[in-house]
Amino acid sequence: MPTLEIRRHAHRNRPGQHLSQEGVSLARRLGNQTGPFARVVTSPVPRAWESALAMGFAVDQQVELLASLPDEAGPWEVGFFAWGQRYQQQPVLTRHGRRLCDLLTSIAKGLADDQAALIITHGGIVELAAVACRPEADHAAWGPACGNCEGVRLTYDPASGFTDGVVLRIQPTR
Repeated sequence: MPTLEIRRHAHRNRPGQHLSQEGVSLARRLGNQTGPFARVVTSPVPRAWESALAMGFAVDQQVELLASLPDEAGPWEVGFFAWGQRYQQQPVLTRHGRRLCDLLTSIAKGLADDQAALIITHGGIVELAAVACRPEADHAAWGPACGNCEGVRLTYDPASGFTDGVVLRIQPTR
């Protein structure tokens, strides 16, 4: 079945928009451990597409929907459980989450059974998208918000939609 890896961009030095050297190094390390990807989709914000390039993957498409959350979203660093609650209780986030899920579904439908796509976006968007695609999952078990280059791997079944979600954490280097 097709899979999607939805990841948060690599590290940047605020308030800058571009990756820091630490971010480039982390993305490079991750790129050596993952892939291949039949399709790469990012936010148009520089740190997102720079993360894909630093991982060693060319960007096929940039999508504005992956660049921001509604103003009503609140803090993004709250973790999957809180995003699940917001998705259920705040209509503006329910609608935005469904739009994200529709985008991810269209990407998954464009893949062959054995292919994967990489989606690089931002904190909060990773969590909301995963919750919207798997609203019945145990979001508390998914843990805290995704750090840099962390994310979720979703499996897509054309007959039933997204069937599995696995949180992808980065192991610290020693």
